[in-house]
Amino acid sequence: MKCNYSVPKTQNKTNMINLRKRKLEQQKPAAKKSAPAAASSVRDKLLVQEVQEMEKFLPKGCSVTFNNPNKLHQFVLTVKPCEGYWAEGRFSFNIDVPTEYNIAPPKVKCTTRLWHPNITESGEICLSLLRQRTVDSSGWAPTRRLKDVVWGLNSLFTDLLNFDDPLNVEAADQHQQDKDGFIEKAKSYVKQFAM
Repeated sequence: MKCNYSVPKTQNKTNMINLRKRKLEQQKPAAKKSAPAAASSVRDKLLVQEVQEMEKFLPKGCSVTFNNPNKLHQFVLTVKPCEGYWAEGRFSFNIDVPTEYNIAPPKVKCTTRLWHPNITESGEICLSLLRQRTVDSSGWAPTRRLKDVVWGLNSLFTDLLNFDDPLNVEAADQHQQDKDGFIEKAKSYVKQFAM
């Protein structure tokens, strides 16, 4: 005796739809989890090349330290100006490259206290290329690289020093009203915090 068992067509269609739904639902969490991993993977691939380039073209007086060689997205830049108000000081900047790099700029904080018109005493930095958007389009762009950030930070101690558009208004005002007092305070901070 032959046993004929058939599923009605409507039930068969319903089962197929349910299987598809279930499979799609299983894939969604995996896709959500892999998106940040994929983004960091892109960032990390870029950083392998850019870190080599950055180290090759470091400005005089600058050095880079990776506390964890497996985390190229976190490092410390040390700037030792040879001349100017901050000469002989040693200034450290923590640089954290976000997952969204190179669409978003690195996050930078100065960890050495100093008296500077473009760096606050708490370490915030006014440097246009670190801004996502600027009025004059000199801010961050995906064509920028880590070496540009390093050169920009180094230049804050020389040619990019800007008293006209300060972040530390008190320092800029002191420079304008009492330049000798500014120089004395800047050098005092170097001796106290940057040696």
